[in-house]
Amino acid sequence: MFEAVIGLEVHIQLNTKTKIFCVCATSFGEEPNKNVCPVCLGLPGALPVLNREAVKKAISFGHAINATIHKRSIFNRKNYFYPDLPKGYQISQFEVPIVENGELFIDFEDGTQKRIGITRAHLEEDAGKNIHDGDESKVDLNRAGTPLLEIVSEPDIRSAEEAVLYLKKLHAIVRYLDISDANMQEGSFRCDVNVSIRPKGDDKLYTRVEIKNMNSFRFIQRALEYEINRQIEAWEDGVYDEEVYQETRLFDVNSSETKSMRGKEDSAEYRYFPEPDLKPVIITQEMIDSAADIPELPDQKQERFVKEFGIKKYDASVITSSVEMARYFEEMISEGASPKNSVTWLTVELQGRLKNGLTIENSPVDAKTLAKLVKRIEDNTISGKAAKDVLDHLIEKGGDVDEVIEKLGLKQLSDDSAIEAMVDEVLSNNADKVEEYKSGKEKLFGFFVGQVMKASKGSANPAVVNKILKEKLT
Repeated sequence: MFEAVIGLEVHIQLNTKTKIFCVCATSFGEEPNKNVCPVCLGLPGALPVLNREAVKKAISFGHAINATIHKRSIFNRKNYFYPDLPKGYQISQFEVPIVENGELFIDFEDGTQKRIGITRAHLEEDAGKNIHDGDESKVDLNRAGTPLLEIVSEPDIRSAEEAVLYLKKLHAIVRYLDISDANMQEGSFRCDVNVSIRPKGDDKLYTRVEIKNMNSFRFIQRALEYEINRQIEAWEDGVYDEEVYQETRLFDVNSSETKSMRGKEDSAEYRYFPEPDLKPVIITQEMIDSAADIPELPDQKQERFVKEFGIKKYDASVITSSVEMARYFEEMISEGASPKNSVTWLTVELQGRLKNGLTIENSPVDAKTLAKLVKRIEDNTISGKAAKDVLDHLIEKGGDVDEVIEKLGLKQLSDDSAIEAMVDEVLSNNADKVEEYKSGKEKLFGFFVGQVMKASKGSANPAVVNKILKEKLT
């Protein structure tokens, strides 16, 4: 038996208005090479000036993961040569990052948690973007100099599932902190995966392979599953040393395979040395204290939801997995919907219907509307089954809950006398089955309920139907 040893390096683009070492805008989707200047173009004589807001956001993240925040840190030059890196080096942090020795906890469906250590989080500048067009390669440097926070985990992750849980928790934290939009499609939350395998019970670290630049939870899981299986098969076939070596691989989304890209560099090959154009970063206690005022984070919100609303821990973890869903849930509660039903209708019914690019953020049904629908179930205006039809209509065509209920004729009948008349008719038409029921065939009770519901076209209140039937059949 084998186990995986996985460490993740996540790059998040900080949502500052300007780049990390110059005043160029960080806006996404601009005309190529519009947001550039002598500093981010690497022109001779241009000097960097550190963005104070980027430092503040890094400190906030440090507080969120219970990390050490160094009052003195330095920037380094990381030397490598690619067309999207105009200076021929990247300004990053190596020996002394701003944030070090943190942690976060991932939640499993059975309610248990696991601690994942975070080695460090350091500031650096992003590179530009290479665009390959037939025989030509073009470079867009709009992104060059965008502030990045690189977050490096300890190799505490043991499966593809744990890796995705870690990434989703990390994604939620940076969104709650509002230090990044963490938009994976736009590349503002992307991940490099380091993975090796070893026999279970062995504490040795074997050859590590890196899979670069993935920006989809689904692709990360598939890439890890493939790479772990590839390394296990190589070990079992006796060719581990020949087929598994320190290298950088890419994930082919079409074949669901990882493929060799290049040999993996060691830190010595980057020839790190202190950045001569930037002084050491001195962080005052006042800056640390002011950045400590952070919002309620997923774990704290989850704990509060369990205590305050009496919902299950796992349900609370699902709801708090994104700041938008947590806010949606809280608004439903403030509108008077019960916590238990709000959980079901938000996480199961609504989420199950949000497809083709629809998310909680752009849901056609807002929290106030869904809360109203839940309340109509709770006050017996409609049945839960009918409410699903109402929700389908609201997603497709919109509208007011009460108006849709009337339009679709789904209002629940709770008039005892009207339902009693239906029950009498059903029992009269099925006298033989009434005798069978009274002689001990109690399973027929469900048949009678079904017949009454059919007669009412689903509008009869099931609780009232059950009550009257029991009275009539005793």
